[in-house]
Amino acid sequence: MGSIELTAVQKSFGDVEVIRPLNLDIEDGEFVVFVGPSGCGKSTLLRLIAGLEDTTAGSISIDGQDATDLPPGKRGLAMVFQSYALYPHMTVRKNIAFPMRMAKIPRQEQAKRIAAAADVLNLTDYLDRRPGQLSGGQRQRVAIGRAIVREPSAFLFDEPLSNLDAALRVGMRLEISELHKRLQTTMIYVTHDQVEAMTMADKIVVLNEGVIEQVGSPLELYRSPRNLFVASFIGSPMMNIIEGEMADSHQASAIGVRPEHLSLSTDSGLWQGKVGVAEHLGSDTFFHVQVEGLPKPLTVRAPGDVELQYQDTVFVTPEKTNLHRFDSSGLRID
Repeated sequence: MGSIELTAVQKSFGDVEVIRPLNLDIEDGEFVVFVGPSGCGKSTLLRLIAGLEDTTAGSISIDGQDATDLPPGKRGLAMVFQSYALYPHMTVRKNIAFPMRMAKIPRQEQAKRIAAAADVLNLTDYLDRRPGQLSGGQRQRVAIGRAIVREPSAFLFDEPLSNLDAALRVGMRLEISELHKRLQTTMIYVTHDQVEAMTMADKIVVLNEGVIEQVGSPLELYRSPRNLFVASFIGSPMMNIIEGEMADSHQASAIGVRPEHLSLSTDSGLWQGKVGVAEHLGSDTFFHVQVEGLPKPLTVRAPGDVELQYQDTVFVTPEKTNLHRFDSSGLRID
């Protein structure tokens, strides 16, 4: 079991309110990602769930039991930090075994759990090495293994991939997602990288200045962002936001359109502009087109074989069925 319920949870540091009163339900077995810009409160919220910070108000329930005042060791959760926090003088085997030794679990059971975790994480051949003899990705897997052997009701990940290079991040992202499928245990994952959120989550919680802006599946947030903040934050490249007369013509204070929902033509179209920078990615090319009357270029996704030159005159046309409309307060107009 690994259900977690937050009711009117609030956190302040002195006069600074970091988490405004919020409610959140996390179901057993879900992979939930907290995402948002730096300083939005996502790591603080994770630490409140873990018991590493005390709540200022509200309650936290784990598997139906009030855990608000329980110490971290009594909550049945395991946390994986941004820093691996491994003991450099210990072997991988001893690092993984450490929490079980502290819990005085019998050695035979320790050996069984270590073997199982090492098998899942492809660490069997590295059990007798020390952390200094491992790559960054392998060290992160050791930290995850140390969490697995505790057999927690939920795993808490605090930006675990931020110390890895781009290639390792992609690999570890897939490994953690595969681990969730195998273990079927609740996982809460904090990141500022919305690509990680989109590719890993069952459910995304978008945070901004201590407030939950929206909760939903990756596709729900992508297709139906409830406000301008979510629309701008979710999606890579980000959604084009258009204000002024072009938005007024659609009875909105602002309209949004994603790069893949804009078409390019050299003959005719709704908005005329000139090609600026082009980002060639192989299968796709992203053209940045400066449209007359707009302060910022529009990002347009096109097939990789489209050939346009810098300063070519083009026409950009949005798909009417994929326009997102927002009112003066930034809320979605359905």
